[in-house]
Amino acid sequence: MKETIGTTGLNLQEPLLWEREKRGRRGFSMPRRDVEPAPLAADLIGDVPELPDLSEVDLVRHYTRLSQWNFGVDAGMYPLGSCTMKYNPKLNDRLAGLPGFAGAHPLLPAALAQGALQLMFELERLLAEITGMDAVTLQPAAGAQGELTGMLLMHAYHASRGSPRSKIIVPDTAHGTNPASAALCGYRPVPVKSNDRGVLAAEAVAGVMDEETAGIMVTNPNTLGLFEENIQEIARIVHGKGGLVYGDGANMNAVMGIVDMGGMGVDVLHLNLHKTFSTPHGGGGPGSGPVCVKAPLAPFLPVPRVIEEGGRFVPSEDFPHTIGKVHAFHGNFGVLARAYAYIRSMGPDNLEKASRLAVLNANYIKERLKGVLHLPYDRPCMHECVFSDRFQRERKVTTLDMAKRLMDYGFHPPTVYFPLVVNGAIMIEPTETESKDDIDLLIDAFQAIAREAEEEPDLLWNAPGRCKVRRMDETGAARHPRLCG
Repeated sequence: MKETIGTTGLNLQEPLLWEREKRGRRGFSMPRRDVEPAPLAADLIGDVPELPDLSEVDLVRHYTRLSQWNFGVDAGMYPLGSCTMKYNPKLNDRLAGLPGFAGAHPLLPAALAQGALQLMFELERLLAEITGMDAVTLQPAAGAQGELTGMLLMHAYHASRGSPRSKIIVPDTAHGTNPASAALCGYRPVPVKSNDRGVLAAEAVAGVMDEETAGIMVTNPNTLGLFEENIQEIARIVHGKGGLVYGDGANMNAVMGIVDMGGMGVDVLHLNLHKTFSTPHGGGGPGSGPVCVKAPLAPFLPVPRVIEEGGRFVPSEDFPHTIGKVHAFHGNFGVLARAYAYIRSMGPDNLEKASRLAVLNANYIKERLKGVLHLPYDRPCMHECVFSDRFQRERKVTTLDMAKRLMDYGFHPPTVYFPLVVNGAIMIEPTETESKDDIDLLIDAFQAIAREAEEEPDLLWNAPGRCKVRRMDETGAARHPRLCG
């Protein structure tokens, strides 16, 4: 690259506010008092916090500088594979911030919360239509809790039939939280390896599926960015032994409006609204992980469930087979409102188009970089593509070195060392919201880094060199964490 777009401008060190203070500075002016002072008794005041003396400009510059240290999707491309860090339209934030939504107390009686209840009622049905499922709960707070909720639903289903089971099949291309969610519900995860095409073989599933197995957890598209092409035959095998198919919908951005999850045999499916449906992702949350089910599992969904009675919307707990609550109130409502606004503003045609563009962008990157980085599965991918560092290892350059060097070119690194089925994995997900121009910049950066790995590998070993903070001692941080001050 002739020019880099990394950090080149002012990026000042920023001390703590207590280190910046100067006694006597003020950031505000008290209004003139028009009543006589009436001091409070000392025992009513307690200890007075030691707040720093600062001017308004001190505060503004402090927080502005701190914000400039962060990288976000509003600043540039965020190609994290498996995370779907796409741009979120600000319109949806604005709609979620309407006073009737943002100011509503979660304990309002139903008569005073009809708008919020109607939104949830309609969102459930929209998500059911998009996925090809029959019923939805919006309660789970994020994907991992959605997974656990799905496992609890499967457990309740088998228990209701008098056939509790002890195992869950988990492929090596599933998301890493899948086996943990199964184990939390008392199931023993049974691993299954993918085949040489990077997908599950039906015969591999048939070899471990028995009457003690509650079902299988399938991420589709999987963590290699490949569509599980044998899913219908796998579902037939699992259903034939009385099991259920759990679908991890974290990668729904590749197939929304295109693939009928229920039609291909999925019984339980969680979604990540904070990935696929336009809600802010990162910064500690909140997230939302609704769970969609086919009709036989609907009686077990968490309560309360919003129902319609005589044109009014009512939260009902009259579902005797429910697994109970998994989250306070009705879920993270601000996220639900954003997702509802996104789906309604996009419409079915544009939701489908978004998935097609996400797949197109990922395949473009795959084709442009497959001679630069090693491509373990050279076949059409879905929303993300997975490379490895095999070509660079001869020069003792690793995936981590390339990821760190990418920061010098102004890009957030992609996901690295995941999925585990690829040694030295580099997982790139551009999403549909990135233009060809910006994707070409990322490709140019990777090509330049590959040349540097051949000609000047020390640039990569010492990267990043142009960012505010240099490379950390990650091993030391993991072994000797400093958890305070």
